[in-house]
Amino acid sequence: MKKHILLILSCLLGMGLHIQAQTVTYENAPKKAKASFDRAVDAVRNYQSKAAIGFLQEAIKAAPNFTDAYGQMGLCYVEMKDYAAANTAFEKLKQLDSSGLRPVMVAYSKAMAGTGNFVGALQLINQYLSVIKSKSVIAEKLKANYEFAVNNSRQSVPFHPENLGDPVNSADPEYFPSLTIDSKTLIFTRRVNGRNEDFYITTREDHKWSTAQNMGEPINSSFNEGAQNISQDGTMLVFTGCEFPEGKGSCDLYYSEKTATGWTAPKNFGSPINTRDWESQPCLSADKQTLYFARETPDHGADIFVSSRQANGQWSIPQRLGPNINTNGRETTPFIHADGQTLYFASDGHPGYGGLDIFYSRRQPDGSWGPATNLGYPINTIDEDASLVVEADGKTAYFASDRSDSRGALDIYSFELYPEARPLQTLYVKGYVYDTLTHARLATSIDVIDLQGGYNIATVKTNDNGDYLAPLPVGKDYALHVNRKGYLFYSDNFSLKDHNPGVPFEKNIPLQPLAANASIVLHNIFFDTKQYSLKPESVIELNKLVKLLQENPTLTIEIAGYTDNVGTDKDNQVLSENRARAVVHYLTEKGITASRLTAKGYGEKDPIATNDTEEGKAANRRTVFRIISL
Repeated sequence: MKKHILLILSCLLGMGLHIQAQTVTYENAPKKAKASFDRAVDAVRNYQSKAAIGFLQEAIKAAPNFTDAYGQMGLCYVEMKDYAAANTAFEKLKQLDSSGLRPVMVAYSKAMAGTGNFVGALQLINQYLSVIKSKSVIAEKLKANYEFAVNNSRQSVPFHPENLGDPVNSADPEYFPSLTIDSKTLIFTRRVNGRNEDFYITTREDHKWSTAQNMGEPINSSFNEGAQNISQDGTMLVFTGCEFPEGKGSCDLYYSEKTATGWTAPKNFGSPINTRDWESQPCLSADKQTLYFARETPDHGADIFVSSRQANGQWSIPQRLGPNINTNGRETTPFIHADGQTLYFASDGHPGYGGLDIFYSRRQPDGSWGPATNLGYPINTIDEDASLVVEADGKTAYFASDRSDSRGALDIYSFELYPEARPLQTLYVKGYVYDTLTHARLATSIDVIDLQGGYNIATVKTNDNGDYLAPLPVGKDYALHVNRKGYLFYSDNFSLKDHNPGVPFEKNIPLQPLAANASIVLHNIFFDTKQYSLKPESVIELNKLVKLLQENPTLTIEIAGYTDNVGTDKDNQVLSENRARAVVHYLTEKGITASRLTAKGYGEKDPIATNDTEEGKAANRRTVFRIISL
């Protein structure tokens, strides 16, 4: 853009503007006006557009109809992205000498588009393309942007950004905001004194952000760190490190983990995540098992890649996301929401309003990503828009911008995302895993199952103290499964259909050591009312039981069926026996020796809750797994 300004300036000076009687050009300008204009030219050459504006104002004061000064002033304002002021300057130039607009048509069209006048911008760029002698790639690209904007003019979206204020923003640029799932911790990048990038952290209490603090060593260093993402549970930071001594390429991906004593020294992800190419802008899924990032290669430009953590802890070979995400253009700044179903990213390859636009895509039932949807104007503009993150509530989004109320450069803003572009509203289940006998905390992994879909939506690993946090979309029913060697597996189900989305769901998980007479309720074995055919939702739980019996080949067990008190004693006894037999039959079908299995029905005996409420009756209708011998 700087070269473009100098080129247009050269045109203005070299060919001059067609002048009417009342106009002034550089050639006939008074000495004082010409001197101020010359100082403006020097300022532009030194990339000092703001200073140039001051000199141009002096020139216009000395010569009110100075056409060259108005033209250059419009160019400077476009460079500063003050499009309203640029329009005013170009309009004055048009009034003085409409034939002199040709050298500034491209910039004038950008000024129009920058204030939302895409119809006028399209007319002007078409006029420019009709008179130039050679093809202009820049003008053709702008035309495509303006046509997209005009065709989607009825789709302007609500957008009211608010600056996060002095506790977060400063005269230095702030960008790449990143949030924990409770929305109480914000980490961002700040370019200090225009040179080194460092990470800063702020916390929120009573809806107010604390004064941001430099995260310090070992995360921040004398090297260049940037484009970070904090995990949803706040225990892992992934980021870009450039020109690090151990780096595989110019920029690699690194991670640091939070411990009781602070953050660990950053570690390079290594192969196959990092290569000799440029890797940047990482984002972790809520369960920290999937990593999205941008990679730029010489043959394909910048694309978004994904890698999954394997059972052995290693990361899989990264794969490009499909054609609904990646194009022949640039795709950058991926953000996977805590719902695991909504991906936000920036692209200049999909149809849009300007340079990079922000898009979102929904995960499809087959696991692929659906079509990219442009977030719309005025969230997206003629400039480069990227790096959007969204809180777990799905409503509040954050981004960086150098708007008119910024503290001096890029600032971090928040705004309410309009409903159609929101991800699934998400809250989190948290708690800890412990031994029922010793009450010692246990480190393990937890499978979270979508009961309706019957698939594993997350595998959450606890920390060394057994604590876990699992982000989950609201409005669904879930099951928790925990397997740990030497213990009975744990299963339970719960619903987030009616749970208050503003309150975390807390659940501590007890694990029983394998021992004779140890028993657990199989919460995820389901039957229709008065029926004993296993429902499909039971398969996940049954397969967990199969796995336990396979891993412990000498284990003998009893499957016990229980009912509530509705119906006759005889009917309930028969129903409970048949339900226990149905489970045993499934196990034998999966290869478990029948001699290790006993099915027994207890009818409505031994209730564990009152039968006077529906909740109590539901608790009494249960299938129990008990160890007979080891």
